Amino acid sequence: MRKRKKEYSYQINLIPDEEGGYTVVVPLLPGCVSYGGTIEEATANGREAIQLHLENLAAHDEPIPLENSSATAIEMPR
Repeated sequence: MRKRKKEYSYQINLIPDEEGGYTVVVPLLPGCVSYGGTIEEATANGREAIQLHLENLAAHDEPIPLENSSATAIEMPR
């Protein structure tokens, strides 16, 4: 029987940049930040940044932070 990899879920915040594109911040993983020119690219880059961040934590025997709740985005008028 093959061992399944653990799956983690993290909230990301996409912050629009004035010059275009989006900065990706992962609140539960301090220092885990990325960027993308589009929402799709930013999300993909954020996923890669999370993966690398978790690999680094594991390599240094640091605990892996876990989300305790699921977040829901609420759009607000400007």
